[in-house]
Amino acid sequence: MIQQSAPAAPGTPAATAPPRIALVGVHGYGERHLANLARLEESGALELVAVADPNPPEAGRLAGSVAVFNTLDQLLAAGPVPDVVILATPIQTHAPLALAALAAGADVYVEKPPVASMAQFQDVLAAADAAGRLVQVGFQSLGSQALPAIRETIDSGGIGDVFGLSATGMWVRTKSYFKRSRWAGKRSIDGIDVVDGVATNALAHAVATALSVAGAHTVADVSSVETDLYRAHDTQSDDTSVIRVRTAGGRTLLCVLTLCAPEQQHPSVTVHGTQGEITFFYTKDEVVITTPDGERRETFGRTDLLENLLDARTSGTPLLCALAGTGAFTCVLEAIRTAPDPHEIGPDHITWEGHGDDAHPVVHGIAGLIERAAKAQATFAELGVPWARSLPPVRTFTIGGHPVADYQDGSRIRAVSSPRPYLHPVRTLAGTVVTGHQPLDHVWHLGVGVALQDVDGVNFWGGRTYTRPAGEYVWRPDHGSIVHTGAGAHDGDRGGAQDGRLIESLSWNGPDGRPVLREQRTWTWDAVGPSVWRLGLDFALSPAGDRPVSLGSPGSNGRHEGGYGGFFWRLPECAGANVWTPDGAGESAVHGSVTPWLAWSGTFDGGTSGRRTSDGGSSGSAAAATLVFVAAESSTDPWFVRVEGYPGVGQSLAWDVPVIAEPGAPVRRSVTVFVADGILGTADIDTLINQQGKKS
Repeated sequence: MIQQSAPAAPGTPAATAPPRIALVGVHGYGERHLANLARLEESGALELVAVADPNPPEAGRLAGSVAVFNTLDQLLAAGPVPDVVILATPIQTHAPLALAALAAGADVYVEKPPVASMAQFQDVLAAADAAGRLVQVGFQSLGSQALPAIRETIDSGGIGDVFGLSATGMWVRTKSYFKRSRWAGKRSIDGIDVVDGVATNALAHAVATALSVAGAHTVADVSSVETDLYRAHDTQSDDTSVIRVRTAGGRTLLCVLTLCAPEQQHPSVTVHGTQGEITFFYTKDEVVITTPDGERRETFGRTDLLENLLDARTSGTPLLCALAGTGAFTCVLEAIRTAPDPHEIGPDHITWEGHGDDAHPVVHGIAGLIERAAKAQATFAELGVPWARSLPPVRTFTIGGHPVADYQDGSRIRAVSSPRPYLHPVRTLAGTVVTGHQPLDHVWHLGVGVALQDVDGVNFWGGRTYTRPAGEYVWRPDHGSIVHTGAGAHDGDRGGAQDGRLIESLSWNGPDGRPVLREQRTWTWDAVGPSVWRLGLDFALSPAGDRPVSLGSPGSNGRHEGGYGGFFWRLPECAGANVWTPDGAGESAVHGSVTPWLAWSGTFDGGTSGRRTSDGGSSGSAAAATLVFVAAESSTDPWFVRVEGYPGVGQSLAWDVPVIAEPGAPVRRSVTVFVADGILGTADIDTLINQQGKKS
């Protein structure tokens, strides 16, 4: 039997006996519980009366007064029932063991994840309520005193308005990590849910902490969960994944996590605000607040969750991690449990480091991908990562049966990047990708399309807005979106024809969803030769109402030579980039110039395979290509060109003064782009333009 505390000596005041604790699972993380229990027992806070484990602890590890059992059932049957049962056991045993302990009348401390399904969560929650018992979940980071300080900073406007949260974790796990137990790396065993994985177990604290910071605790606090799961290890479970949670309070949280990093790093949760950021390194209880005024760091203390549970039993102190408060986390777990099996990351994208059981995979470029995903609030699939699942475009432009451009509707783009339709990837006829997409330097750059930063004060470009009063870029809640409202003719490869046309109607809606502009846009595409094809874009912008609308840019708001907006083409990384016009060469010579055409050539990180790189380009052998941007015959819009900072070309609709769209008088623009394999010279370009001009 479990030994009872000795009664007080006759004639002495009755002392409150310390709570009697039983630990189930003494190995693995159970070792940490044993150490913590020894600390608290020495202080008189509790008494460890029993342990249960099919593999008993080593002789001498426990005091002789501690009863040892093989199972929790044996422990409970021996009586009397402990006051608190701690569960540090395999994931799939948490729910049945918790139910047994609650039914016997004990409070429960269960390690994370508390359960392996939403159904189990509901069962354990109901059992705890019926028994009137407490259930604390071992998300130790939620005991950090940094959390209330972070919430206070957010609530006081210390970083402005919050427009997103992210959790990032880069850990290393070897082959031996997944050999340590039968359940490690498993989604299920013999039909029983386990749901091990990077987000549900190894880096579950990152998810739980981020949800807490986002104000999502209960099931009702979660609006939706999206999963993007991958694995490099030979396991069932995911080890490199993105989880996107939208809360009922309107916040978006992106968790991007891997166990396949080149080296172990401290995981963190970041709150992104319009006037700064808060980053919480939860394993260190360290908070870093960055604002325009500088950076400040502070390290906080932490409340032990077992001590918190013991206080709650006697004084009614709220549990810091009550089971009900992990409902939001369980929504994430349930989404992962019911998601398709993780997609395997191919061997071409992995390098194994180390030997034997100490070997671990490193996903190529994973650090940059995690940073980019967190910044864009995008999944790996949405970024077009080469090893990620392929997301089908709305439609594909083809020439002679070959895909040359994918049309995206922008529905997967975060709100502060001004969602809008665009083309990506755009390819040469040989398959080289010549567009960039949500790059780390400007995650709101989206392939090829039309965007403006100031439409009567609404940002349809994405990112920060340049304002004349501030004299700089600032975050504002001014982002609009461009949505498809109707399509006309759509033709491509009809009966073997070498051309195509897409006519569409678009609505430019403000942050409140009300239309500001109406647009008629026409895309055309056709073959020019065996290695060149032509893309045409015509668009007309009209006020949605009965009053004029101002179309502006950073340049029209005072930024010197910053007049971007209108047609814009973001390129991927390009080696040996050369940009020129009939009148000059190099960024400084062509930026702001008004010429009939502008050319860009170089070697792109893309080959005929068309496989995508982390920047949205394609992998394989690098290939040379040339883009020739041809202005409309009457155009006076200057070229906007960036080479050194990032690769991009556009035609400025409002270089230094706004353009006014009047009711009944749309602002019309058009541009033609020749997309060629190989490097073209000026003579080649002149011949190409002249020949096509005669044909048209």
